[in-house]
Parts: sequence; structure tokens; C-alpha cells
Amino acid sequence: MMSNQSQLQQFRDLLSSSLSNATFLKVSLGNYQGNDKELKNIYIRKVKIKRNDMLSFTYRYKTRDIFKNLGIAEGTEMVSNLISNDFKVATLFTTEKEIVLEHNKKDVIVIREKANVLTTPQSSSHDKEKRRLIQPAGKSYLEALKITGPDGQVYKNAQDKYKQINQYIEILSALIRDYKDGDVHKVVDMGSGKGYLTFALYDYLHTVLKLDVQVTGVEFREDLVTLCNSIAKESGFELLNFVEGTIQEFEVPKLDLLIALHACDTATDDAIYKGIQGGAGLIVVAPCCHKQIRREMEANKVRNECSVLTKYGIFMERQAEMVTDGIRALILEYYGYKTKVFEFISDAHTPKNVLVVGTKITGQAISQLEARRPEILKKIQETKTYFGIRYHHLERLLWPE
Repeated sequence: MMSNQSQLQQFRDLLSSSLSNATFLKVSLGNYQGNDKELKNIYIRKVKIKRNDMLSFTYRYKTRDIFKNLGIAEGTEMVSNLISNDFKVATLFTTEKEIVLEHNKKDVIVIREKANVLTTPQSSSHDKEKRRLIQPAGKSYLEALKITGPDGQVYKNAQDKYKQINQYIEILSALIRDYKDGDVHKVVDMGSGKGYLTFALYDYLHTVLKLDVQVTGVEFREDLVTLCNSIAKESGFELLNFVEGTIQEFEVPKLDLLIALHACDTATDDAIYKGIQGGAGLIVVAPCCHKQIRREMEANKVRNECSVLTKYGIFMERQAEMVTDGIRALILEYYGYKTKVFEFISDAHTPKNVLVVGTKITGQAISQLEARRPEILKKIQETKTYFGIRYHHLERLLWPE
């Protein structure tokens, strides 16, 4: 019988081999026996960041997810350490098979293999176009938005925008699938702009998922509202409409999904507020310009351990971003949302983006919420005090003085 150390080395060699020969799909770590009572599982997949292959770790907790990206060598070493100690089951999915490592009741490690039922991933080669959820051919709205020509080919100068649209749809598709098994009926896109994402999301929900969904784009620029409604009509998108007005003014209906991508500064708070008001089961925002909290921190500089950092403008900016979105996540938790805050980098070579995601909790978690609320409020107040913040705009919307 092979020793535990030999079995661990064998699994690590299989992992390294799958990564080097492009058969790797993902790794799942389960049966956690470590000291962190909140941690449940870890999922690892391969990503490309700034043209470098990396391993992305999703740490799945009871009420949140944490994401970490590591280089291939460092990530492989991390997997090896995790399965040596805290995780008793690890499954490596490749295009050829599944390899399962398990610590049995006597803590003896065994490895078994079985045929894989997952599909082969698309090539990440620069010479082959990735299979995208929104295909360009036959999409009149993409032509109207100047993404494609009459032949359905994506314009060279629109390649980045097309890729960015698809990346957002990929992210949203995973979130929607997890939400009530995709039971979505009403979607609102706050600050829809020219409607690139709004049209693509409607197309995906109706064409791919076959859902009967009403989608509304909210935009304060009259010319864009007129343009988008015209394109929606020409495309035969009967359940898609755009309304003129600000996020603050919009009378929010009961809805399932609220989106706000790059709503500037407190407009993101306005969107979250509207989502909570409308009982949205899923709130997805990509914040932009965290000026309100930065002004608070600069006006009321508190001397503490972070003072050495916040005296530099660029660090102050980054700290303000984290504090703003951290408080947003806590407020969402107070109102019964499981939150995720994660960074993604567009394959369109755009700057880094952060998504704040809130998913309405269900079941036993609801009954536990009331007991957690005082603790959440305490965390919010402690954070504000530490950074010299008198108020957060989302607070004032939800808890007017």
C-alpha cells in the first residue's frame, strides 16, 4: 500500500500534468475538517489574467465567498497543502477523467478514477475564438449598436466591447442559474446607457434560457432612451423597454434581478436601495468613483494604524473603495442578502473591476438573521469610527435621520 505522502505526490503530479497538457477543468475540495467553522468548500479553476495563466481559488463560506488568484506553481503548492491537512476529499476534473483523493476513516489516503461527464473546455489559444454565450450572427441589435456589420462579423474596433459584453453575461448567467433555479421574471438595469448589456442580457434570457422575462433599462439621457426603444422594437424584443429618468426617480416594481454597472459614486447606493426596496432576489453592482466616502475620510482624518497608508493619495483612493464597498456588503447582509465582493479582469483589457453581489437568503438563514443584525450594525459603526466616516450614503437612504 502506498503511503499517504506518495498518494499526495501522485495527486499533485496528476494536477500538474493536466495543467501543462491543457486537460485541466477544475478542482473541488470538500469535507473540510479545519478550524474555520464558516469555511465549507474551495473550488479552483484556471484563469488568464494579464495574459498569464493563474489558478483562481473560490473559498466558499456560509455567508460569503472569498476569491484569491495564484500563479500556477504557487497554486499547485496551495492545493497540495490544503489536501494534506484540512480537506479530506479532493476531486480533479480533467477532460479525460475525474481523479478523487480521499482520506478514509483511518486517515489513509486513497485515490480512485472514473470517467468524466464534464464537457471539454474551449481552447484558450489566441488563434481560436472562444465560444461565447452571445454569438454575433443574426443579432440585429448588435448591428444597430455598431458592434457587428450586416454580415454578422464583429468590427475590429468593437472587439473589446463584444468580449466585455460576453464576460458580463457569463458572470450573470452563473448567478442567475444559482438563483431559484433561474426563476427570473423581472429585471431592471439601472443606468443602462446605450444598452449594450441590457440587450445582450434580454437576448440570453429569452433565446438561450427560454425565460419569459420583462427587462427594463433606466437611463436619464433622453436620446439614448429613444435609440434603445427603437432598437428593441426593430429587434422584436417585446418584453424589453427603456425608461427615461434617474435611478433616484425610478419607481421600482417588485423584481428578481437588479443590475447597476459603473453607476458613479452614490448612484450605486441609489441602485442598491432600489433593489432592496423592490425585494430583488439578486442585486449585482459594479461600483465606480467612491468619492463620498473618500471625502469623509479626508475631512475627518483619524490617526490609527492605517494613517501611514492614507496619507498617500493613491492609497487613500484604494482604501476608500474598499471601505465603501465593504459597508455596502454589510448593509446588504443586514437586509438578508448573502454577499460576494470579487474582482474580475475583463478579457477586453479594461481596468480591474469589482462586483458586489447580494443574493437573498432563504430557509433557516432567515430565522438566524434577526439575531445577527445587532452584530452587523456594530461592525458598520466600528468601521465608520475607525476611518472617520460620519455617514455612508446608503445608510441615509435606508435609515433617514
